Amino acid sequence: MPHLLAMFDRVRIINLVDRPDRRREVTAQVQAIGGFDGGRIDFLEVQRPADAGPFPSLGARGCFESQLTLLRQARDAGASSVVIMEDDLDFTPDAATRGPALLDDLARHDWAFFYGAHGEAAPGRSGLVAMPAEQGIITAAFLAVNGPVIAPLVAWLEAVQSRPAGSPDYGPMHVDGAYSVFRAHHPELATYAAFPPLGRQRSSRSDITPRGMLLDRFALTRPLANLLRSARRLVRG
Repeated sequence: MPHLLAMFDRVRIINLVDRPDRRREVTAQVQAIGGFDGGRIDFLEVQRPADAGPFPSLGARGCFESQLTLLRQARDAGASSVVIMEDDLDFTPDAATRGPALLDDLARHDWAFFYGAHGEAAPGRSGLVAMPAEQGIITAAFLAVNGPVIAPLVAWLEAVQSRPAGSPDYGPMHVDGAYSVFRAHHPELATYAAFPPLGRQRSSRSDITPRGMLLDRFALTRPLANLLRSARRLVRG
């Protein structure tokens, strides 16, 4: 069976150094779709930011800066494409079997962005779906960017990062919002998404809202919180 991510030049997974639980979980996910493929798929280990700065939250800043780092690395390496994955991504049970044909279809198109995991809807449509440039797309947990788009995207994100919060020219924001604004300003760039998505965000202790589950607040009860999340994922399939 072909590797789900075989068509992409670089695949990088963002992982906080103080979240080994997420690294273990996403490692199992990668093994399920074909493994690390001789090192072509690798981790970017990042530190938690000291503060939110001009961003909406600590997590928003960390996510934005981590994705920008990976895009800069891909630009500097001359990558023909890059996949950015978050360490709380779960692939769907059928991703390894459904995904290769869908991505073969993507390879036949002139694409700029591909969202393998997202929160959008396309009633009555399935497979590879073209997304309107003006449609914002929620989440960037499994995002592919084609090579020619990487350098201008880096320049855009750097400009967003450099502006003050609330700037009318778009200042620091959640990274999925920054991608959506970039796409809206470049309608000539084609965006595609998988329907149904090939992945979804795993239920886990959040680094953006760490008090989201009461049991996460205490070291003794945190394992129970993780057990409850695991049970929830089993129910969801």
